[in-house]
Amino acid sequence: MTMVATVAMLSGRKISFGQRSTMQNAISAPSVGGIVRMTRFVLKGTLIIEFAGALAMSPVFISDYGLRGIWMSIFHSISAFCNAGFDLMGKPDSKFSSVTAYSANPLINIVLMLLIIVGGIGFLTWKDVVEHKFRLRRYRLQSKIVLVTSGVLILIPAVLFFLNDFADHPMGERVLGSLFQSVTTRTAGFNSLDLGSMTVIGQAVFIGLMLVGGSPGSTAGGMKTTTIAVLFFNAISIFRRKEDPECFGRRLESSAVKTATTVFSLYITLCFISAAAICMIEGLPFGVCLFETASAVGTVGCTLGITPYIGIASQIILVVLMFLGRVGGLTVIYAALSSPNKKLSKLPQEKIIVG
Repeated sequence: MTMVATVAMLSGRKISFGQRSTMQNAISAPSVGGIVRMTRFVLKGTLIIEFAGALAMSPVFISDYGLRGIWMSIFHSISAFCNAGFDLMGKPDSKFSSVTAYSANPLINIVLMLLIIVGGIGFLTWKDVVEHKFRLRRYRLQSKIVLVTSGVLILIPAVLFFLNDFADHPMGERVLGSLFQSVTTRTAGFNSLDLGSMTVIGQAVFIGLMLVGGSPGSTAGGMKTTTIAVLFFNAISIFRRKEDPECFGRRLESSAVKTATTVFSLYITLCFISAAAICMIEGLPFGVCLFETASAVGTVGCTLGITPYIGIASQIILVVLMFLGRVGGLTVIYAALSSPNKKLSKLPQEKIIVG
């Protein structure tokens, strides 16, 4: 949508209200007003950040690949920022090595992590950071939730990875690898260390992070950080016997809780049912299949190594999951089941016991 809007602006054509509304939904903007300026901001920011990332990595890649290193820098900068996870590191004896050759290189790891984080926090959060700098009180509620949740989902898993996995690596490489895997797991899909050597606990954390994904209005997939945050604050409000969930001095609307619950239930259901189907078709351990389906529906791209060897039926299941995860499961459900005729009447209400 950003590219379509850019072409329209460059050609001098006026953008209709319907197109502005579509652009608003595409980047999760709060209103239609100022959406063209926001699109320009997104485009400029994307190009500047990707150029800066390529420039930062170019000394290492040029040293290793010569002039081809320029292309390597550009490709991996765009791939990281867009949370795509594609790489050009494969060799005949190691086709799916990702960035494991640079597991001990701080520059490559840190630049890729920063690109992934910036691409995954969402364009509205960018705007708040650029406009308000460190005046956090002026940030939108969504930006506050995104930044805090993203920070928690980076630091806590990194500690868990460090304590449970990668013990056979030197200390510096182990710290760097734990941080890198914590960042890249939420839809970017790179790996700097061998995922097959991870413990069961590490793989379970991986699955959770892949399902969560990035933030709304970003380049990342998954059920989104705000979904998990809303469910967390709703649980806290229930524990405290409060009517509405609250955070950062604001009250969350009930529709946000309903949407978050639906999205969470949808992703969990898709992931587990698909994993069970692949498990029955291929005769593989359920945990391994769950890892693959979580990676697919979260549009991550990480694997424990089984994807190239499974059958056509299982690959079709993964393709469908990737499609649903990219366009959004709710989008498909709305398109298939929503009715244009809104009912004004309501059925009688009756209470049931829950929990």
